[in-house]
Amino acid sequence: MNISEIRSQFPILSQKVHGKPLVFLDSAASAQKPDVVIDSMANMMRSEYANIHRGLHWMSERATEAYEVARSRVASFLGAASREEIVFTRNSTEAINLVAYTYGSLLKPGQVVLISEMEHHANLVPWQMLRDRTGIELRVTPITDDGDLDLDAYGQHLSDGKVALVAITHMSNVLGTITPAERLVAMAHDAGAKILLDGSQAVVHRKTDVQKLGADFYTFTGHKLYGPTGIGVLWARRELLDAMPPFMGGGDMISSVTFEKSVWAPVPAKFEAGTPAIVEAVGLGTAIDWVESIGYEAIGAHEAALTAHALRVLPDVPGLSIVGAPRERGGVISFTMEDVHPHDIATLLDRNGIAVRAGHHCAEPLMHRLGLTATARASFGIYTTEDEIDVLAETLKRIRQFFV
Repeated sequence: MNISEIRSQFPILSQKVHGKPLVFLDSAASAQKPDVVIDSMANMMRSEYANIHRGLHWMSERATEAYEVARSRVASFLGAASREEIVFTRNSTEAINLVAYTYGSLLKPGQVVLISEMEHHANLVPWQMLRDRTGIELRVTPITDDGDLDLDAYGQHLSDGKVALVAITHMSNVLGTITPAERLVAMAHDAGAKILLDGSQAVVHRKTDVQKLGADFYTFTGHKLYGPTGIGVLWARRELLDAMPPFMGGGDMISSVTFEKSVWAPVPAKFEAGTPAIVEAVGLGTAIDWVESIGYEAIGAHEAALTAHALRVLPDVPGLSIVGAPRERGGVISFTMEDVHPHDIATLLDRNGIAVRAGHHCAEPLMHRLGLTATARASFGIYTTEDEIDVLAETLKRIRQFFV
């Protein structure tokens, strides 16, 4: 894989920030976009934009075809049984809320939704809202001190047969932990539970096949996968989507409407009320094509090398502690530095052209579990280089000296 050639496809990376070359280490929050994605969206708006599904004119038919081709691309990308199992949303947050509101409405008081201690707020708050609305029980399965799921405890939570749905991240946005998804799915199903996997981070770093995983629901967001914001994906088994009520009412999600009642359209239209993110869906389809043209084997090898390099050089920074030591980690590393607040770390790194994230990373309960209020986080993309990680380490050493 030619990193220089790949980097040349990202115009934003050639910028300077505060007079220093940009070192972008915040891809877990949102990845940069290659020219091909930018161009595909611009070309769509320039040459074949119209509203979709309803129009009988040529331009609407062209736009509808482009939108539905994007759906087919996502279905192929995830290994879905059919394109009808792909529902476009705004992001993973909306996708999880859709499941919580619709599938959640089928749950009964006393049934349990099981999540983990490492969840993003997007996979916690909707279940709290469901609990408060319907009287279901919300359980939290713990992690180990290293940042892995405690599988024994997970099994214990499932053992009483009350868990109706498990909702767990496929890869932690804080610790980088890659969870043993196939095993989690098998254990959930053995206990009679359905399972949702939040793949927002995972799909960036590894090939994901929902049939192989065996999950019931899978979510991800476009903007972390080198695509645009405003487009996310819910995959679910067709029989589940058919059983679930609509999430929102409006145009395009109906088969017929009278003043007395409405009849819902078949899936996926039933869950896509109103004008969707047409251009963004096209951009996501292009991003998937671009990622797959490079290949996950090459992407995985590159990011594994980056992560291993970072785990070697960052501990050389005086006072720096890496948070977590999971058995399998993606390209996300959170860290703290003795006597230096993470917000100060991020601010001073920014003055040197280095972009990292600092705070609780929308995972406050995980921070409490770790005994922290915040961390700094470096996260890697396909365009990240080992030289950039070295720049990060050397700059952190200077920051440390400044505070000592």
